[in-house]
Amino acid sequence: MCTSIIEIAAAEGMAKRGDEWFQLTRAVVAYDHARHAPLGDVITLDFFNTTLDPGARAAVELTLASAKELRAALDRAIAAAEFEEAEIRGKGAPVALVRAA
Repeated sequence: MCTSIIEIAAAEGMAKRGDEWFQLTRAVVAYDHARHAPLGDVITLDFFNTTLDPGARAAVELTLASAKELRAALDRAIAAAEFEEAEIRGKGAPVALVRAA
């Protein structure tokens, strides 16, 4: 049974296919049956450019546990980056970031 769990977000960045890098415009996060990984239901991260051919995409299928680990790693990296940006720009780190770091 399909879960119909899909979230779509704008994406600004780059992805690579073969030897070529291309600009991203969208990211799709879904929870559904694995299409390629020999797993059951997975979190799929699909990054693509809506103005390019269908091959202009980068996709990953992760177990739910792996997706949670990735989310935690992203949260830590984002908090550290925000702290660093605040220091570089001379604004000082917000109290919430100091507690999180």
